[in-house]
Amino acid sequence: MKYKAIALDLDGTLLNSKKEVSNKNKEIIMKAAKAGVKIILASGRPVPGIKKIAKQLHLEEVGGYILAYNGGMIIDCKTGEVVRRETIPEKYYTDILRCANKFNVATLTYDSEGIISNDENNQYVQLESKINNIPIRQVFHLDEEAQLDPPVKFLCVGDHKVLRNVEAKLNEKFNGTVNVFFSEPFFLEIMPQGIEKASSLEILLGSLGIDRKHLIACGDGFNDIPMMRYAGLSVAMANAQDETKEWADYIAPSNDEDGVAVAIEKFIELN
Repeated sequence: MKYKAIALDLDGTLLNSKKEVSNKNKEIIMKAAKAGVKIILASGRPVPGIKKIAKQLHLEEVGGYILAYNGGMIIDCKTGEVVRRETIPEKYYTDILRCANKFNVATLTYDSEGIISNDENNQYVQLESKINNIPIRQVFHLDEEAQLDPPVKFLCVGDHKVLRNVEAKLNEKFNGTVNVFFSEPFFLEIMPQGIEKASSLEILLGSLGIDRKHLIACGDGFNDIPMMRYAGLSVAMANAQDETKEWADYIAPSNDEDGVAVAIEKFIELN
């Protein structure tokens, strides 16, 4: 089978434990790109947190795509074109903030540069900044600020027990019109309904004229299972969740052992 595209999760997959792209992974990915394979960085991260990695891989030159927020936004690295953008309806912003404030938890979202938050000193806001290596901008009225650049995602952060109350209140308020879920015990995500990596990959591959059987998907987490089920070939890292491994056609070495590079060299003919 000739594979024409590869979708790479970042944290726990392409990035090692130090949140870095190893020289080996970088070298092999660039070889694949030069051989005509479409490189797709598919992550739950926000756009600014993925752009830095795309830059390290020179995707603006060799070509490639950012699939951010688990697929809520797709960007062509070479042209800057936005292929897909699903945003939370503006009418919900104030209700999200009111609900979070009621339980005294911090909220954040993103602009083109990084994080915007109503509590820049919160430990979990700081953690999100550190994970993505992006700055935080403190704002007074987060709902009004968000309207200037409608976001794909809001994040309520804090103690899990308190966030469970926020989750219940938001679900009661919105009645399934938005997706409210935990990505970590301390991260409660609010996103448009129907956003996941597989549906976004279908949109992107459709625009590129590539059949899904020509797609490789590499991941380690639960949110990677939909794209692994969708792809022609699914690869799980050795460090992946057990349930994720169950959907893999191939188990690659861990993210600290250049597993992505090993998988590419095994399944893609490099010039």
